[in-house]
Amino acid sequence: MQTISYIEPLFRPPSEANSLILQITNGCSWGKCTYCSMYAQPQKRFSVKPEEEVLREIEWAGSHLSGVRRVFLADGDAVTLSTRRLLAILDSIRTHLPDVSRVSAYCSPGNVANKTAADLKALREAGLGLIYMGAESGDDLVLKNINKGETRQTTADALNRLADAGIRRSVMLINGLAGSRFSEQHALNSALLANQTQPEYLATLVINFPHGEARFQAGFEGQFEKMAQPGLFKELHQLIGALELKSTIFRSDHASNQLALRGVLGKDKRKLLDQIEHALHFPAQSNLRPEWIRPF
Repeated sequence: MQTISYIEPLFRPPSEANSLILQITNGCSWGKCTYCSMYAQPQKRFSVKPEEEVLREIEWAGSHLSGVRRVFLADGDAVTLSTRRLLAILDSIRTHLPDVSRVSAYCSPGNVANKTAADLKALREAGLGLIYMGAESGDDLVLKNINKGETRQTTADALNRLADAGIRRSVMLINGLAGSRFSEQHALNSALLANQTQPEYLATLVINFPHGEARFQAGFEGQFEKMAQPGLFKELHQLIGALELKSTIFRSDHASNQLALRGVLGKDKRKLLDQIEHALHFPAQSNLRPEWIRPF
């Protein structure tokens, strides 16, 4: 019987916990970032699920699943598909899952660059309402060292083009990505990226190395110095202190964050800074996540 098939492991943003996951691609077509091990397994080599299979899965979901309100298009590179194919998928979702109010996906800046303004507008009108973009950093040296294949400007351009098309943006930055040596420029230039683009959502997670640091260290030519928790808090404080956002929902609720923060920037900027300062000076009283919970 037709169901929905997945090639594990499957990843999705924390806020998509209750969404229907449609794995329309497998893995990531770039796959060269030194910090990322999400798609390192052999079975996660980038591939595209046949269009007919995806459409059958959507039709099956419409017949067998009730209460579907949100759909997330996996894996890490779904928007690399042609606009024609994406529109066919979105049209099928609209037909067979009429109660869906939001379709979202991960997307790299390069994926946006490969779409015209008309493409992006058509995708928005067809239901693609939210893009998660792992900017990771706004500093060009850091982006080069992690082999991201992007610059602050290419990322800013992509985010602003999505905004022009009416697609909301959730931007992810990585606390500790630059190590202690490059921490300040990482924090300040990441804030500059956010200020230039005013994303609807901004989130931070903390760098971790589940498979070791060797590949990552190579990109920094041995200059990466892993940060202890106080340094991570100071970098986060510097980032938020430099943000000049009008109405961006901020979260640091990923499992890797020892300090969970929630607020709206800019109105909650002082509150968030106070929480970080309290965690720095009174960690035992700051409701920090225990180390054993975090994925290190």
